[in-house]
Amino acid sequence: MTHYDIIVLGAGAAGLMAAIEAGKRGRKVLVLDHARAAGEKIRISGGGRCNFTNINATVKAGRDRFISQNPRFALSALARYTPEHFIALVDSYAIPFHEKTLGQLFCDGSSQQIVNLLLAELRKAGGTLRLETVITGVSHADATFTVTAEDASFTAGALIVATGGKSIPKMGATGLAYQLATQFGLKVTETRPALVPLTFEPRILEWMAQLSGIAVDPTRISVGKRSFEEALLFTHRGLSGPAILQISSYWREGDAIVIDLFPNGDLTEILRDARTSTPKVQLQTVLSQHFAKRLAQILAEDIGITTMMGDISDKSFGKIEDALRRWTIKPTGSEGYRTAEVTLGGIDTAGLDSTTMQARTVPGLYFVGECVDVTGWLGGYNFQWAWASGWAAGQAA
Repeated sequence: MTHYDIIVLGAGAAGLMAAIEAGKRGRKVLVLDHARAAGEKIRISGGGRCNFTNINATVKAGRDRFISQNPRFALSALARYTPEHFIALVDSYAIPFHEKTLGQLFCDGSSQQIVNLLLAELRKAGGTLRLETVITGVSHADATFTVTAEDASFTAGALIVATGGKSIPKMGATGLAYQLATQFGLKVTETRPALVPLTFEPRILEWMAQLSGIAVDPTRISVGKRSFEEALLFTHRGLSGPAILQISSYWREGDAIVIDLFPNGDLTEILRDARTSTPKVQLQTVLSQHFAKRLAQILAEDIGITTMMGDISDKSFGKIEDALRRWTIKPTGSEGYRTAEVTLGGIDTAGLDSTTMQARTVPGLYFVGECVDVTGWLGGYNFQWAWASGWAAGQAA
């Protein structure tokens, strides 16, 4: 049985960062993961280019962009390990990147470059990585944690749990962190899929299926007082795209969402101009100047105005405005953890120290990353939380 100063469970973004920082402090660190390769969710993220941070994931700009029962919990770690810190690390490896939109930073090349960076940093810090290791038990006695695997056991004075949430089970998500939190007396808040496409009842779904693959950019999608102005994508399963993924973190069963397909510009003024300048064309033709031809056709058919533009009244313009800018529908659910980018909810932050990520009642036990009740917006915020929370634990364990 080999003894370490720290055992890290999980070789993802948060776990590798925690191990790297602890190793830099001279700690003897072991990272365990059941996967065949480290950083699998990093590798598939951002369409294979890894949206590794967001320049707005800061205490000031990102204060309302992390969802938690205690929204202030994340601020300590985010203030001490900022996007600039991780950008500097990326620069030190000469990895080219670009800002795509809204502060989102992506690799120009493969996301494997970020995985390789982290593994190189782990080696430099003297950490040990053991993959394809299935954890069968964790115990704690006499200030020592014992981690039992199928073929070996390991001990350490500190344990950092970074095994993620329930999202994308095909990548190995297990919910182990929640089991360990419960075992050691920490509370776990309600968890559910987040940053996930929404689904609809069959009648609406059949309508949407006609438009599968068509995007509208931008749209404004709202639920309650929260709204996002980004792209929407019709799919054969329902609605996706950045705006839908964002709003899914705030949507609850039974809520309706309001979709504005024309958030910028004065739609009524455009219609009036068309009535004057092109009175002999139909509504579909006018809409096709702003939407994909197929979408324009179906929208016009649903609105039910078949007269020429020159014959459409101002009252009918109001009907068009309502249909396109206040389209209200009620999702029946989401695609679930299968396609969710993250898990909303998790280990109750009331049981953790926001400075160190250590459990308040179990000295030496730390939880970091997605398993904690901190969920960021789409666009690099969750990676920044992984880097920051892993860094905080690595500085303290």
